[in-house]
Amino acid sequence: MKDFWYWAEDFDKKLITTALESGASVIVLSDSSKVQEVKSLGRVRVASKDGGDLKEGEDYVYVLISGKEDEERAAKYPSRVKVIVETTDWNVIPLENLIAQREELYAVVKNEEEAKLAIKVLEKGVKGIVLKTKDIDTIKRVGKAIEEEGERLSLVVVKITKILPLGLGDRVCVDTTSMLNRGEGMLVGNSSGGMFLVHAETEENPYVASRPFRVNAGAVHMYIRLPENKTKYLCELSAGDPVMVYDYQGKGRLVYVGRAKVERRPMLLVEGKYENKKVSAVLQNAETIRLTRPDGTPISVAELKEGDEVLGYIEEAGRHFGIKVEETIIEK
Repeated sequence: MKDFWYWAEDFDKKLITTALESGASVIVLSDSSKVQEVKSLGRVRVASKDGGDLKEGEDYVYVLISGKEDEERAAKYPSRVKVIVETTDWNVIPLENLIAQREELYAVVKNEEEAKLAIKVLEKGVKGIVLKTKDIDTIKRVGKAIEEEGERLSLVVVKITKILPLGLGDRVCVDTTSMLNRGEGMLVGNSSGGMFLVHAETEENPYVASRPFRVNAGAVHMYIRLPENKTKYLCELSAGDPVMVYDYQGKGRLVYVGRAKVERRPMLLVEGKYENKKVSAVLQNAETIRLTRPDGTPISVAELKEGDEVLGYIEEAGRHFGIKVEETIIEK
């Protein structure tokens, strides 16, 4: 998920409020004397020369790119410093050159088209965009474009090979602060190298109402996929944590945990294979827990049988405190 910053050249309550409502996480202030006025509008970080949460010259720098010398200067700042670049004649080449050299790169943009281009340059894109505009509709469109530009994964079709009741265990029900759609769910698994797409509780049945903000994700020990290619154990989730939700086409979006409930329930081991890779998960044994078919429709674990095809995700296993590492590892 790309960062969205708004550059307030003047203190305008309506513009700044619109930026906050559109997802801006940082307000860049030209006038440092207005820091407290911005903070009175909501809990938001402020970047300014003085008095802000991010201080110009220490936490971030602004570089106007008008020639090769400016580009070289922008590349030389320490890696911990966030570099905001603006080009006099907006173009892609300086961004390509800088993205190849540093992670903490932010691009000043003036509209939705520039924002979309900046976050896709070299397929990796800038870390975030800094929007400079006084047009309310542009702020809204850019905020929506960034929200919709979530991570994309190549999901695979996994053939079920084993379904085994395990008796009682502790499972985690993840309630989010967002409404999820049919075809969406969370990637979880016994190994970070193989995960199932567990479907959100969007479906009605005769016994319980739908809970479209919820994913009954499975046993406490399992991995769940987070933003920036990180993972956590399900038991570590708590209110306020960011997690990723994916649809059946692999398009991901960021949501936040509102509540994570750990309860003792009957459990089920589900295993499958994609080519020579194994995918496994321990899920609650109940009709409301569903995996996701390749067409996006949910299938209950109560109906699941060997040979059924569901969606999953495969990568090389190996995590250290949730961060992907290259190492020799065998998980069974």
